[in-house]
Amino acid sequence: MTAFDWHSGEVTRATPITHSYRNTQKVRRFFVAECGSDFKFDREFMGWMKSAVGKTMGDAIDEWKARKARKRPA
Repeated sequence: MTAFDWHSGEVTRATPITHSYRNTQKVRRFFVAECGSDFKFDREFMGWMKSAVGKTMGDAIDEWKARKARKRPA
C-alpha cells in the first residue's frame, strides 16, 4: 500500500487507511463534516483506526457512527 500524505492529501470516504495514518486537522475536519459537530476521537476509536489498515475512511465513518449509536441510552 502506498503512503498517503495525511496533511495535504484529499481525504474522502474512498481514501484507504494506511500504515502512515495520522490524526491531522484535515482528518478531523473530514470526520466533523461526515459525522457532525459532536464528533470526537476517543482512545478506543483511535485504536480501531490504527488497526484498520486497508479499510477506507468511509469504513471509519461507519464505525464511528455505529459506536455512537451503541452509546445512546435506550
